[in-house]
Amino acid sequence: MRRLALALALALATLLAPALQADEVGSVSTRFKWFGPNDKIVVEAFEDPEIPSIACYLSRAKTGGVSGAVGVAEDTSDASIDCRQIGPIDLPEEILRGDQDGEEVFKKRTSLVFKSMQVVRFYDPKRNVLVYLTYSDRVMEGSPKNSISVVPILPWGKR
Repeated sequence: MRRLALALALALATLLAPALQADEVGSVSTRFKWFGPNDKIVVEAFEDPEIPSIACYLSRAKTGGVSGAVGVAEDTSDASIDCRQIGPIDLPEEILRGDQDGEEVFKKRTSLVFKSMQVVRFYDPKRNVLVYLTYSDRVMEGSPKNSISVVPILPWGKR
């Protein structure tokens, strides 16, 4: 009973939490559906909220059909990420200190309640790079499907 209550509380928190919005760049249909939208691969873009000089592009599966149209379908855990430097990078002090658990920079609900896709940022001071990891999780279990992108911190323009 406690486990169910915890799962419901976490699901409610996920639904009510403000989420960073991504811009949809485009999509392609992968499977025709007679009723409702087709299954798709969607490409979305967002900027790191703490480092706006980094843009990340996600491609992810989006389930169609009637359940997808009304928002109750569960998307698969398939996703890919690629991030790029798009301007001068000035790392905040808290990022330079590094967090081995990473910092969440993006989260998107991929089912009605229990599943989400996340992007977490790590800083690797030895190589002077930012590493972005995308993965899918559920309230009770995660998925081994993941993808990373590495952004070297390089000088930008004239100084």
